[in-house]
Amino acid sequence: MAKFKYTAIDANGKQKTGTVEAASQDEASSKLSASGLMPTKIAAAGGESATRAPAGKKTKSASKGIHFGKVIKPEELTTFTRQLATLLDAGLPLLRAIEVMIRQEKNLRFKAVLEQIAGQVKSGNSFSDGLAQHPKIFDRLFVNMVRAGEAGGVLDVVLSRLAGFMEKALKTKKKVKAAMVYPIVVVGVAVSIVALLMVVVVPKFEAIFADMLDGAALPGPTQVVVSISNFMRENIIVTLGLIVLFVFAFKFFLKTPFGSKMFNWLSINIPKVGDLVRKVNIARITRTFGTLLSSGVPILQSITITKDITGNKYYENALGRIHDAVRDGESLAKPMEREKVFPNMVTSMVDVGEETGELSEMLNRVADNYDEDVDNAVAGITSIIEPVMIVFLAVVVGFIVIALFLPIVEIIQQMTG
Repeated sequence: MAKFKYTAIDANGKQKTGTVEAASQDEASSKLSASGLMPTKIAAAGGESATRAPAGKKTKSASKGIHFGKVIKPEELTTFTRQLATLLDAGLPLLRAIEVMIRQEKNLRFKAVLEQIAGQVKSGNSFSDGLAQHPKIFDRLFVNMVRAGEAGGVLDVVLSRLAGFMEKALKTKKKVKAAMVYPIVVVGVAVSIVALLMVVVVPKFEAIFADMLDGAALPGPTQVVVSISNFMRENIIVTLGLIVLFVFAFKFFLKTPFGSKMFNWLSINIPKVGDLVRKVNIARITRTFGTLLSSGVPILQSITITKDITGNKYYENALGRIHDAVRDGESLAKPMEREKVFPNMVTSMVDVGEETGELSEMLNRVADNYDEDVDNAVAGITSIIEPVMIVFLAVVVGFIVIALFLPIVEIIQQMTG
């Protein structure tokens, strides 16, 4: 028997850590689940995160080698969930349904994962325990909804709800991405035009100015443009390196506590953009929370899981305070009213849901309303992006053009004088 360190959440939503003795990581997960704990991380006491294999043998995952990138795309996972729900609804046993999915799966890496899960189900482990061993594919939301469905004997219903949730989340994500296509294209065109001017056009004007001004000093703006142009042409590798360095430095800054907090604050406070980000966050939170509750996940665990998938520190911190207040005996609506990130309409709907005993339904209605608002917000942003980008491009290119024509004006003045 080996010792495994674990981090888990109990029925009250509190995080607990400790050790458990088991023959394998799978058995450790099963023991924790049987004791009412929801494991979020299990690792061998020696620091290894994988189950120890017998000497001289390799685990199945190890034999596959090291892979990079996602095992499966969100769209493919959504399709898998919908198809599995359909098979279960048709009356197929779980193991038989998984085997059907394995046979038709064309993604070899995901197929190997499904084979491992099927093997665990055959050996007596629960489906949710098998999913929990692959957190990069099946997140806590997925695993806990499946666990609740297994406990209530309604796995097909829960998987159908989960598929619907994932489909709506993907739809919202695609809307936001679509809104970003136009500004990205415009910025790309602007950068290409500026690079062309700096590398090709400016050097030709510099040669003309050198002949016609007889060594006279160039105007300030022209000298700035020429200096930048010379640096870019003479230090192409350095220029590209600086661009790459800036991108990596910006990403690193966003991962720091200050950078993350600053970005989150800006994302919800910039005019128009902030309105869209707030609505997307509210839709995601209420949809996740409502789906978890309707699937039978306890309210405190639902709040904890929802908090982990928000992606915005302000909403994450607000949900953390709400969790503590509910744990201490308050209703859900009261602490939500104290948090500025939740509009009055949301808290009112939650209050009505608690009064009528239809909280999950109310949360899903709020999510539906905000999904529609996201469409309007995206249209609003798109309408203002076009003129802003055009002005930006005009200012940058206009500055370069004016800088190049200033010496020509001086030359004309000297000739007429």
